[in-house]
Amino acid sequence: MPDAGGVLHRAVRIYLDHLTVERGLAGNTLASYRRDLTRYVDALAAAGITDLGQVSEADVAGHLARLREGDEEHPPLAAASAARAIVAVRGLHRFAARDGLAATDPTREVKPPALPRRLPKALDVDQVFRLLDVPAGDGPPALRDKALLEFLYGTGARISEAVGCATDDLDLDAGTVALHGKGGRTRVVPVGAYACQALQAYLVRGRPALAAAASAATARSTGGAVFLNARGGRLSRQGAWAILREAAARAGVPASPHTLRHSYATHLLDGGADIRVVQELLGHASVTTTQVYTLVTVERLREIYATSHPRAMA
Repeated sequence: MPDAGGVLHRAVRIYLDHLTVERGLAGNTLASYRRDLTRYVDALAAAGITDLGQVSEADVAGHLARLREGDEEHPPLAAASAARAIVAVRGLHRFAARDGLAATDPTREVKPPALPRRLPKALDVDQVFRLLDVPAGDGPPALRDKALLEFLYGTGARISEAVGCATDDLDLDAGTVALHGKGGRTRVVPVGAYACQALQAYLVRGRPALAAAASAATARSTGGAVFLNARGGRLSRQGAWAILREAAARAGVPASPHTLRHSYATHLLDGGADIRVVQELLGHASVTTTQVYTLVTVERLREIYATSHPRAMA
């Protein structure tokens, strides 16, 4: 009798190798897929299933139900976590059917749990301006923090894209930057005039002083990063988030790692930008991902209508 666990785990390894090499998924995403798929194939093996070709739609639906209910070894999963796990399972079976590891895909009719549509939290323009005005002074850290916050709001970059940005990616004369996003995709986006000014001041008067603190080994490892930490190394995502969090606390506004990106998208749409242009600027693979921001503007229109129209309230 075949080693069920061995055959199934081998299929998972092949799929994860595909995601790593062909799709360029981030390490954290791959770790989540590996965890979810290991639990899935362990459950299949325990049920006596020896390969993916034996899996039925009922097996997949049963796994989803067990994720939601929990068992002796696992607590019940929330809808979002169960949905993520089933997306991984569906990806595995689609890959297996396409690459001849199984004849059919039993997950076609199994839908992830429906999730509530959550509106991204965006700051209003005055709140953003208060946040951007927090870093003050001519010291290297203040110049860096000012440039970082202006960069995040002026480009809509993810924090990971900002800290991954190299000086060669910037063209301040043209007012553009190349951002290296998810899945190895690169996009060129405009950089606003305020962000360009802040970056220019930092690159001339701030970054050289920070770089001077680096050891030879650290200097080689930065890869020409735009944003440096106090030791002259590349600023980490955690370091960038700490800068944003401190500025938000001082400005008295709520913040998360995506606050300025959400605000960037919302303010563009409020200003009349086409949703497909915003999709390109954000680096979303699908316009559906961007459409959630239109809900924010609809909510704002409702508020304005409710307080402004003489017949809005009964």
